[in-house]
Amino acid sequence: MDKVLVTNASFAKYSTRAQNILEGYGLEIIRPKQPVTEEDLLSNLDDVVAIITGLEPISKNIINSAPRLKVIVKHGIGVDNIDLDAAKEKGVIVANSPGTNREAVADLVFGLMLSLARNISKSDSQVRAGQWPKVFGQSVYGKTLGIIGLGAIGKSMVKRARGFDMKVIAFDNYWDKEYADANGVIYSDIEGILKEADFVSLHIPLTDETKNLISMNQLNMMKPTAYLINASRGGVVDEEALCKALSEGRIAGAGLDVFSSEPPINSPLLGLENVILTPHMGGFTDGALGLTSEFVAQVVIDVLEGKEIKSRII
Repeated sequence: MDKVLVTNASFAKYSTRAQNILEGYGLEIIRPKQPVTEEDLLSNLDDVVAIITGLEPISKNIINSAPRLKVIVKHGIGVDNIDLDAAKEKGVIVANSPGTNREAVADLVFGLMLSLARNISKSDSQVRAGQWPKVFGQSVYGKTLGIIGLGAIGKSMVKRARGFDMKVIAFDNYWDKEYADANGVIYSDIEGILKEADFVSLHIPLTDETKNLISMNQLNMMKPTAYLINASRGGVVDEEALCKALSEGRIAGAGLDVFSSEPPINSPLLGLENVILTPHMGGFTDGALGLTSEFVAQVVIDVLEGKEIKSRII
């Protein structure tokens, strides 16, 4: 029987529909024990035609050790944990699941914005410690939101920003002028966003071109009252530079759901008060995970049936 190797624990966690899609097609689902190691994966590759993965590394060794592998599908967006060169060399399709977690991630990003601006996290700790401080924050309503990466999640941020009467400026390599004009989004280059925005939100993949896109030069362009929020990929921000900027008050604060190394053990970010850190949980809601699971299950079926895959990366 053809098998699907599922490496991430969140697949079909909140709904059986995705599992039913695969099993209804006659596929057997293999789930190694958590946390998954490369050894676990290598020992489960017999008859595997598809791999559904989350953040677990899918190395060249794994790809080359699966003789019948046809497709690797990311249960999420970023595919930097998959050896794309090895997949391409072997003729294995790689796809992701864009848009399925867009609302969940946008919810978290907006929550980080509000918490940073109003000192919610710090104030909670102070009250629990028996303090009753006067806490002054910044308004979010009416401020300027800068979005770097106006894809599915960026556009969901626009919807939320409109409810707060925010001015929205954005950059994207593939500018959707029709959408921008219809939703009052103003085009700007990255430098213009950094200089003008009160809140800068990153929604871009990690590539050779975007690695450390936000470093000291870029942080120095931001207003000292501005906040940086990153729920895309940790590697797009130079964390050493960010620590320095936060420590020296060059920007007001940051909200991070992603890190260059996860978890960020011993990171100097852990000792700073003007940063809120969350454990890469942007897409982790029951609704978002259910949609993502169903989407990736259908991608597997479509590949096996020879259909065109719109979310195909290679």
